[in-house]
Amino acid sequence: MNRGKVKTFDNKRGFGFIEWEGEDLFVHYSDIESDTSFKKLYPGQAVEFEKIDAPRGAQAVKVRVID
Repeated sequence: MNRGKVKTFDNKRGFGFIEWEGEDLFVHYSDIESDTSFKKLYPGQAVEFEKIDAPRGAQAVKVRVID
């Protein structure tokens, strides 16, 4: 698992970006793992994730907020 920080996330549109090793990774709300039905992220939050190479570029999946 990789660790990074949320750079931006638009909770209304359901996507944003995670900063990781100088790269911005796309993240979609459907890739956020949460115990609640509310899948939201906020700038500055520390997250753990897996990186994949998607057709439109690097993407974070299996995203979890960490303390």
